[in-house]
Amino acid sequence: MIDINESVMQFLLAFVVVGPLLGAVAALLPAPPGLKGKSPGQAVLRHGVTVTGVILLAAIVLALGFDHDHPSKMQATTDISWIPALDVRIHLGIDGISLPLLVLTALLTFLCALYSYFKPPAGPAPKAFVALLLLLESGTLATFAVLDLLLFFLAFEMVLIPMYFLIARWGGAGRTRAAWKFILFTLLGSVVMLLGLLLIGIKAGTFDMVALATDNGRSLTTSVQVVAVLAIGIGLAVKTPMWPLHSWLPDAHTAAPTVGSVLLAGVLLKMGTYGFVRIVLPIAPDGFHTFAPYLAALAVVGIVYGSLACLALARQGARGDLKRLIAYSSVGHMGFVLLGIASTTPTGVNGALFANIAHGLITGLLFFLVGALKDRTGSTDLDTLAEETGAALYGRAPRLGGLLAFGAVASLGLPGLAGFWGEMLALFGSFRPAAGLSRPAFLTFMAIGAFGTLLTAAYMLIVVRRVCMGGAERETARLADVHGYEFAAWTPLVALTVLAGLWPKALLGLTDPAVQQLLAGGTR
Repeated sequence: MIDINESVMQFLLAFVVVGPLLGAVAALLPAPPGLKGKSPGQAVLRHGVTVTGVILLAAIVLALGFDHDHPSKMQATTDISWIPALDVRIHLGIDGISLPLLVLTALLTFLCALYSYFKPPAGPAPKAFVALLLLLESGTLATFAVLDLLLFFLAFEMVLIPMYFLIARWGGAGRTRAAWKFILFTLLGSVVMLLGLLLIGIKAGTFDMVALATDNGRSLTTSVQVVAVLAIGIGLAVKTPMWPLHSWLPDAHTAAPTVGSVLLAGVLLKMGTYGFVRIVLPIAPDGFHTFAPYLAALAVVGIVYGSLACLALARQGARGDLKRLIAYSSVGHMGFVLLGIASTTPTGVNGALFANIAHGLITGLLFFLVGALKDRTGSTDLDTLAEETGAALYGRAPRLGGLLAFGAVASLGLPGLAGFWGEMLALFGSFRPAAGLSRPAFLTFMAIGAFGTLLTAAYMLIVVRRVCMGGAERETARLADVHGYEFAAWTPLVALTVLAGLWPKALLGLTDPAVQQLLAGGTR
């Protein structure tokens, strides 16, 4: 790691948050400054790659300058009064919980911009596409960096409009209905969440998340905490998404363009679970303790429901859509994240944070791969991929088939890959939940969750068998294998999935001290 002055760290974090917003404005200018291409469309796509690349570089430097010996300490902090009457402040900072999510967001957005440069999405002119992509990145990065409840809400809402238009204007069949369903579900959840955030801020006398976490709910009565957790939890649960508030997700993923699906699964879903860890757990611990068993119960229902839906899609033939299957798998995987959080133990919460990152890497890769298959075959229907394309994918495009098999085994939680550790730690957290929670109930939840891992293995192996190994035994033309730009966009995700699986300490070393302090009563 490198020694960087605190003022430089402050600037880097502010730049990471604001830079994409400035880039979005620049993308809408007649010609992006300083960049040229064979056409205006190519120039603006190059602008998107440049801006997201610079933001990723700044995020990496920020991570290198981060004090890894004190990951529980808020670093690179900026604290400026914004609305004095309400004590609302422009308060930014990162710790071991938010830093990995910040870097993941910058990485996935850059890879999406790089992929889109070589494979522009079909639809309107790319100026609006690049501007929306950068606006989405700015809102997501801000969500993980702000330390004020009202700023968190604004950043949380900032991502909805760009994602709505990415689906509605550049999506596939059914995109209008899917986009409206996405925006209505998330907006309604956010309205309820805002009421909970206002209740906490008014009753505690501050919206500062660090001060509220340090207070650890002592200035809030139990009844206030219960009401606030219920309201905030509903908004966060919709974004996560938690069963039964998940129904917008499969439609949104199925209709979204490839990069929209990657960002939706890779980073937007993490905003909900991050809110549980950053806001609900430390600020209203008594209220969360009341709802923890119910959250765990809904989490394991989501695990089993998502896995059974995927199993049905994998087996049912012509109606089995691979993109929809991966979308339903997210419901199950995020169930493990919620189960770990509900245990209210360092082991469970660390597992949840690890599973967040692992899901972003693995599911982002899978959506990239499914998009590539659709480009080559014109369909994501499992029957089409397994039969009408001819021979097995291994024979027609061996590298593409190998990557799809890798993504599948990583998603099912193969030991040695990133997907294993988060789900295992979430189950271990349920084995011995926090004091005051019913251990028999959580042991039951753990058993149901473990059964869900078997279902995950079943449907993923069916997908691999049907798409990669199945198919008719007839001579067919080879599919185009992995292109150079696809290799560039996917290799970082493969490498990080292996690295996190073989060296989990790299991530757990960041999150564990911060989680320990968070559960003990505050973030400083």
